Amino acid sequence: MSLGLWHNFGPDIPFDIKQAVCRQAVDLGITHYDLNAGAGTSPGSAEETFGEILRTDFRDIRDELVISVKAGFGASSNNHSVRSSRKQLVASCDRSLRRMGLDYVDIFYTHHRDPKTPLEETMSALDHIVRSGRALYVGLSAYDTKSTREAVETLKELGTPCLVYQPRHVSGDHWMDDRELMTTLEENGVGAIVFSPLAQGLLTSRRLSRALQDESMAAMPPTASSFQDSLLTNVRRLNGIAAGKGQSLAQMVLAWILWGGKMTSTLIGATRPEQVVDCVMAMNHVDFSIEELTQIDWFSREVNVRLSAVAAQRRN
Repeated sequence: MSLGLWHNFGPDIPFDIKQAVCRQAVDLGITHYDLNAGAGTSPGSAEETFGEILRTDFRDIRDELVISVKAGFGASSNNHSVRSSRKQLVASCDRSLRRMGLDYVDIFYTHHRDPKTPLEETMSALDHIVRSGRALYVGLSAYDTKSTREAVETLKELGTPCLVYQPRHVSGDHWMDDRELMTTLEENGVGAIVFSPLAQGLLTSRRLSRALQDESMAAMPPTASSFQDSLLTNVRRLNGIAAGKGQSLAQMVLAWILWGGKMTSTLIGATRPEQVVDCVMAMNHVDFSIEELTQIDWFSREVNVRLSAVAAQRRN
């Protein structure tokens, strides 16, 4: 598992709590920490906080950690839009390094395909970032299938192969059904690290319990405020399967994502140390019966239909 440091690492969270979360993660064997240069209400604050934790707690184990950052189209910094040009990606990488007090990051991602920047320029920027010593490896985040294939091929030609692809994988966001994408990743030895596996807290027993007590979706996060009743019904069904396995909903979803070995890792988010413990406990039960897999697959697809519908409404 990997720990994502984005919204959960904003300035509204006390430093000692964020420090305790990272300490707990390291104690449990989590060595990959993922940051987003433009995430949160205060872009860059998570990187600054993590940089302080690196200096106070993890200075002696830096070589044992995998630290990744992402930037590019769709991210923002200081209220200025960020695209995926060579200038802006290199500048974003430099800002991240300064905030964390690092000489290099292990993985630098380009996030989303930028329709106004030639793909060749974006990939050339990634190649330059590696060759200049700013990063050891590069990755792609949330690229569509066609762009992923083209980007992987371009990076290979440049001599800086893509190490990992990062898809959003809410339980039911079945990007893995895209055989072309899976083939591209497998044939080129590209790993996959899932982000937002729990729909920003939607697929957790705590959030479900609050929703059931309110008998409405009012307790759901803003991103889920307009979900239909059928979404809650299917989340409840998933929770029932988890209860039958002696797991929390979050634990079962994480175990299901990692089941079968196709995923390199999955990113979890936490605002309390005990949440890290709960997520890691998912690894204690990664076995599923054929019946369980069939039910989870069906119910999660129904969840994704509602997620996609709401996302489409918000775009229109």
